[in-house]
Amino acid sequence: MNTSSEPAHHVTAAADAARAALACLDLTSLNERDNENTVAALCARANALPGRWGGLRVAAVCVWPRFARAARRELDGAVKVAAVASFPHGGTDIAAALRDVDAIAHAGAHEVDVVLPYRALLAGDDAAAAALLRAVRHACQGLTLKVILETGELREPAAIERAARLALAEGADFLKTSTGKTAIGATLPAARAMLRAIAGDARATAHVGFKAAGGIRRLADALPYLDAVRGTLGADALTPVRLRLGASALLDDIESVLREAQATR
Repeated sequence: MNTSSEPAHHVTAAADAARAALACLDLTSLNERDNENTVAALCARANALPGRWGGLRVAAVCVWPRFARAARRELDGAVKVAAVASFPHGGTDIAAALRDVDAIAHAGAHEVDVVLPYRALLAGDDAAAAALLRAVRHACQGLTLKVILETGELREPAAIERAARLALAEGADFLKTSTGKTAIGATLPAARAMLRAIAGDARATAHVGFKAAGGIRRLADALPYLDAVRGTLGADALTPVRLRLGASALLDDIESVLREAQATR
C-alpha cells in the first residue's frame, strides 16, 4: 500500500470540511460588553474572508438587536445579518419579544434567532410557548426565523422532540440547539432528536434547517453535526440554506486548517 499520499489526502479532506463549515457559519458576538466597535471588528473579519479564501464567506453575522443596523451597514452585502430575540432568557413576554423583532426588522436584518420559552414548555404550558412563537413568526414575515430550543435545559430527547415539533408547527425556518449561555450547549443526541423531528414532518423535511450552537470551537466539534445532517436530511442539506453553525471561535480553527492546506500545495 502506498501511504505517501495519505497525509496529503487527510489535509485535503480536512480543507473540504473546513470550507463547508465556513460557508454555514453564523459568526456570532453576543457578549454583554459588546459595542459598535466590537460589531465593526466582527464584520471586518467577515468581509476579509473572501479575499483570503477564494471567495468563501460566512453565512451570517449574529448580534444583539441594537447592533443589527450597524452590522448591516458594515457588511459587504453578501453576508446576512441575524439578531436575537427574547435572548437568552426565553421568557413568555410576547411584548418584549416583539420589541426585539421590531428593532431587528427596522434595522434591515435578514434573520431572527428567537428563544423558545423552554421553561414554560417544561412546566407543561405548551400554549404559552406556542403563543410567543406564533406572534414572532407573524411579526417577522419575510425574515428567516430560527427557533432556539435550549436543548441543554430540556435535556430529554422526548422533551426536545416535543419542543421541535411545536416550533415547526409555528413556522420555524430553522431549529437551533442552544443560546450558548447555559451549562450544556449543543450535543449530538439533541441534534439527532431535532433532525428526527424535521425529517418526520412532511411540511418541514424538504426545507427547514438545523443550527448547532453552543460549545462548537473546533472543526472536529462541528464535523459530527455535518454528518448527522447528511445522514438525516441528505447531502443536499449541507448548505447555508439548511445548515448553520453558531460560533465565533470556530473560525480560528477553520482558518488554521485552510492555511495548512494552502501550505501543502
